[in-house]
Amino acid sequence: MTKCIFCDIVKGAAPASVAHHDKTATAFMDIQPINPGHVLIIPNTHAACLSELEGEVGEHLFRIAMRIAVALKRTGIRCEGVNLFLADGKAASQEIFHVHLHVIPRFREDGFGLRFGPNYGFRPSRDELDNIAIKIKEIIHSQNVNPKNETSPCGNDLPLRFIVKSIY
Repeated sequence: MTKCIFCDIVKGAAPASVAHHDKTATAFMDIQPINPGHVLIIPNTHAACLSELEGEVGEHLFRIAMRIAVALKRTGIRCEGVNLFLADGKAASQEIFHVHLHVIPRFREDGFGLRFGPNYGFRPSRDELDNIAIKIKEIIHSQNVNPKNETSPCGNDLPLRFIVKSIY
């Protein structure tokens, strides 16, 4: 495994401004925040992508995110809303290959937003939506889907310079 800055944070070998820590997860301030109060929540055990993460740990990360979202609104930091964001894999723009859930405080005209592809305005037919839903449902219910058992790589072949850039 390549050296992981998030594992170092969990071990106390790298600096972090920790907002929450328990036996399963750690939440700390993002060093390149989208807005003040931007928090990252990570599992304490290394998981490069969702397919490597235990379901109970994923649930725990989300519960912490919900609590942090409430706390952010009470801190006095400008926070009119919250985005939760998780990039899973290289194609999703994941840069550090240790699962991390962003909790991003938002406010009107903060300058942050998502860019949608050229087909965003296209509305698929109900038949197309139903067919995709049926395929997903069949796989989930008939094949005992466990993301941890997936063999698809999370695309963590980024050069170390991208990881280092993210921490300095």
